[in-house]
Amino acid sequence: MKISQNISLKNYNTFGINVTAKRFISIDSVYELQQLLKVEKDIFLISGGSNMLLTKDIENLVVHINIKGISIDKENNNDVYLTVNAGENWHEFVLWCVENNYGGIENLSLIPGNVGTCPIQNIGAYGIEVKDTITKVEAIEIKTGKLVQFSNQECDFGYRNSIFKNDKKGKYIICSVSFHLTKSNHNLNSSYGAIETELASNKITNPTLKDISDAVIAIRKSKLPDPKEIGNSGSFFKNPVISRTQFLKLQKKHPNIPSYIVSSTETKVPAGWLIEQAGFKGKRFGEYGVHEKQALVLVNYGKATGKEIYELAKKIQDTIFKKFEIPLEIEVNIIQ
Repeated sequence: MKISQNISLKNYNTFGINVTAKRFISIDSVYELQQLLKVEKDIFLISGGSNMLLTKDIENLVVHINIKGISIDKENNNDVYLTVNAGENWHEFVLWCVENNYGGIENLSLIPGNVGTCPIQNIGAYGIEVKDTITKVEAIEIKTGKLVQFSNQECDFGYRNSIFKNDKKGKYIICSVSFHLTKSNHNLNSSYGAIETELASNKITNPTLKDISDAVIAIRKSKLPDPKEIGNSGSFFKNPVISRTQFLKLQKKHPNIPSYIVSSTETKVPAGWLIEQAGFKGKRFGEYGVHEKQALVLVNYGKATGKEIYELAKKIQDTIFKKFEIPLEIEVNIIQ
C-alpha cells in the first residue's frame, strides 16, 4: 500500500472541485482496507465522488475505495442474487444487468457514482428506489476493522436516506452490496410520465429492460449535464414532502403547482419547480450557477470553489422558504 502526498481531488469528485488531499491512497481489496485501518483511523472516504461538495483541502488521509468485482451468489429460472463490490461504477453495473436480462434497476440508469454509495442515500429515479432490490450491505467497522452485514431492514432505508447517513454515519465503510433481481416476469415500471412519453415517441408498446433503460438514459441526457463536461452532482436538493393542508394552501396561490401524493396526509412537491418559480433556473454567477434545463442541478462551469456553490445553495434555500414556507433539504454531502 502506497500513500501519496498532495494529490488533487479534481478528478475524484463529479463537481470537479480542485481541492487537495494532503495524503491519498487507493484501496483495491477488503484485506488492504482492514490492514490500513489497523494504523489509520482518521480517514476521509471517497469512491465515485458523485454525492459530495468539497469546500476545502482534506487534511486527514483520503481513502479511495476501488474494490471491483461482481459475483452471482445463486440463481434460478426467475431470480438472480448478486454481490457487487463497492468500487464498481453504478451505471456500468446497470447496463451489465440489462445486457444479461436481470431486471429491477433499469430505471436507475445513468445515475453517477459507484455501487458502494448507492445504499447510503437510497438512490432513486423514475418511480424506483434501490432499496427495493438490495438484500444486504457488507461493510467494515472503522473502529474494529470487522466485516459486518446489514440486512435490508437493518439499513433503515427512507427517501434518499439510510442508517449510513444517520446512526452509522462515519462508522462504517461499505465494501459490497447484494441485490435480488429478476430473470423473467420482470415488473417493468414504465408508468412514470417521462418514460411513457419517450417510449411512445419511439412507438414502443411492449418495452424490454433495454427499452426502459434507453428511455431513462435519453431523458436524463436531455435534462441533466454530463459531469465530464460540466461539473455537477445531479440533484442537489431533495423533493420536499409537506402536509396535505399546506399543499392545498399553496395550490390556491399557485394552481399549476405539480405534486405527488405520498399518503392521505402528505404530498411531495418537486424542488426543481420551486427553484424555477423563484427565478434561479439557468442563472449563472461567474464560474457556477443553476443548470439551464434542470433547476435541481447546481453546476461548476470550470473554476468554481465548493464554498461558492454552497453559498448559492443556501441562498436558494432562503429564497424558497421566504416564498413558499417550505424548507429545502440538501441531498449532497457538504464537506466543510
